[in-house]
Amino acid sequence: MKKYLVTGGAGFIGSHIVDKLLEQGNEVIVVDNFSAGGNNVNPKAEAINIDISERRSRLDLCKAMEGVDTVFHCAALARVQPSIEEPQKYHKVNVDGTLNVLMSAKESGVRRVVYSASSSAYGDQSKMPLVETMPTAPISPYGLQKLIGEQYCFVFSKCYGLETVSLRYFNIYGERQVAGGAYSTAIGTFLKQKQDKTSLTITNDGEQRRDFTYVGDVVEANILASQSEKVGEGEVINIGRGDNYSMNEVADLIGGDKEYIGERLEPRETLADNSLAKELLDWAPKTDLKDWLSLDSP
Repeated sequence: MKKYLVTGGAGFIGSHIVDKLLEQGNEVIVVDNFSAGGNNVNPKAEAINIDISERRSRLDLCKAMEGVDTVFHCAALARVQPSIEEPQKYHKVNVDGTLNVLMSAKESGVRRVVYSASSSAYGDQSKMPLVETMPTAPISPYGLQKLIGEQYCFVFSKCYGLETVSLRYFNIYGERQVAGGAYSTAIGTFLKQKQDKTSLTITNDGEQRRDFTYVGDVVEANILASQSEKVGEGEVINIGRGDNYSMNEVADLIGGDKEYIGERLEPRETLADNSLAKELLDWAPKTDLKDWLSLDSP
């Protein structure tokens, strides 16, 4: 049995990681400020209320990390559009918060940090699929902030010997996804709109394509990233399905009327080259969006 800590462990992705670690017989600490509620916290985990973005929280973080083998850093303010509206608020959590987590992990003797990065670091690329060796070109504060987090992880490995690895997620969906408000996922929004018998709202022309990746596959990637002897020096690895759907296609799969709600700055396409994940983590996705929707769509 090992001891793990998950920042954002009450959130969508973090709570699934917590569940899997506990299922494997490990001790797990959840660090969260519970700003989005705490309904996802596994009662078998120790939950600690800490705002990682506050510098004064460093002592609390260090104490929470005592004896921890790996920190899974999932805590973040997610989504692109709200970050455009409130870039300073997002910077404090996504950049300052990440730096606080890394500093605390270093000072507490944590072996490895697995960082939840984002495909938004690529920006709007013309060449597909997206490969980790491509120059990054984020087009939103959120994308830039998550990229800075990757770079901090790399620097902490080089300067301080803290093992780190960054997983660039591609459009995660699945159970517990946020279905309403500014932080909702596209799939979550569509499913909620169908449940409410309202039109499915689509930005731009709906032909923008996304690589949708199941949360259970993402959890497996995180566990493998904590264990692999091939990573730990600040590597950046795509975690994506490796195929994609247009938003119109997703809406058609879910079913219902479509409503186009205007233009928004966003990449035209995302599509992951996931060969590095296979090479370094022995990871491959198992669940396709179409199959999941056929089982779970209301």
